[in-house]
Amino acid sequence: MGANSSDTKDCTSMTPSVWASSWKRILNEDSLATSQWGQLWVYGRKIKDRLKASQQSGLPEETLSDRRMSRCMSLFLPEFPVWSPALQPELKVLGCVAKGSLGPVLKVLNCTEQKVFALKVLPKGEVLRRNTLKQCKEEVSIQRQLKHPFIQCLGNSWQGQRHLFIMCNYYRYGDLHSLWMSAKQIDEGTLQIFAAELVSVLVYLHNLGIIHRDVKMENILLDERGHLKLSDFGLSQQLAFGERAYTICGTLQYMAPEVLCGGPYSHSADWWSFGVLLYALAVGEFPAPPARDHIRMLELVNQASYSIPDSLSQGLSFLLKELLCKAPRQRLHHLHHFQNHIFFRGMSFDPAMLQKNPVDLVLSMRKTDDTELSDPRAFEDFDYDFTETLDLRPSD
Repeated sequence: MGANSSDTKDCTSMTPSVWASSWKRILNEDSLATSQWGQLWVYGRKIKDRLKASQQSGLPEETLSDRRMSRCMSLFLPEFPVWSPALQPELKVLGCVAKGSLGPVLKVLNCTEQKVFALKVLPKGEVLRRNTLKQCKEEVSIQRQLKHPFIQCLGNSWQGQRHLFIMCNYYRYGDLHSLWMSAKQIDEGTLQIFAAELVSVLVYLHNLGIIHRDVKMENILLDERGHLKLSDFGLSQQLAFGERAYTICGTLQYMAPEVLCGGPYSHSADWWSFGVLLYALAVGEFPAPPARDHIRMLELVNQASYSIPDSLSQGLSFLLKELLCKAPRQRLHHLHHFQNHIFFRGMSFDPAMLQKNPVDLVLSMRKTDDTELSDPRAFEDFDYDFTETLDLRPSD
């Protein structure tokens, strides 16, 4: 893999509070948390312990269980409404698209619409243990307000007893990283299209005050015509005018120097990540090697020369230098900066125009296959309210 896959999470702005600790304790007592995603959360607690608790309290065991679960579910409202057979569709698991840091992303079939979706599954216990409840809720609330041709569309989100579910559009051509691994270098004609599409979507986000904070190849999907779809808003944040962030988060090899040193930083950090991505696509390797942690990564970023190969055009060389600028305020960031840039001469930044023709390179490459669902029983320990309507038989 070209990029360091480890993500550095928020350690300052999401410190545990008293209420979070108490909810984590409730979940831990009910055995809702395990460390291996492949085990996918063993269901329930020993009957003997439940009977003992009900006898001590004098309340029926069902009352204790329902009350405790109801209190737990309220934590995730309103972004994650409680699962209801009348609201959620019948789903059939077709495969595993990716293994996220919290849980798997599944490829599922909506049996009612006969349409395939990507389903992100987040164990509640892990969400609370890592203090990422606010982050998960913000991911959904931010993505609900977005409507752009180059952003992955958000579908339903809901909660079962032990998991959160986020459903998004599924794109069968995989992600940009898979394309890059196959092609290794992207021709400048294709790169010009990709770059214009990413400029279009980043300007759109920043105009809304949203910083993505994890722009990387793995988070850029390819649709059936080869165009880009920015995905995974799990680290995104809405910043008011003049507000700055201080959280060290993202993917190390793409992180701007001001992020690596703990801020303050703003939307310009996304443009650095964009520059790293374009450099890797054009050159075939990253401008700085991967590191084990953000301290060492910052040293490598400061030491790197960011030399541009002579084989690249003058326009692309200028663009990379202006994006990989260590002074945040001097980086390109306004739409007119790109519209007037030599690299984009003759290019339109209108999404409708960019989507007019398919991207030949993408369509000519073989699509990335999903991870095979070799043992459908691996998903049998999901919430009963999910698997009751889930067809776990392997697809034909």
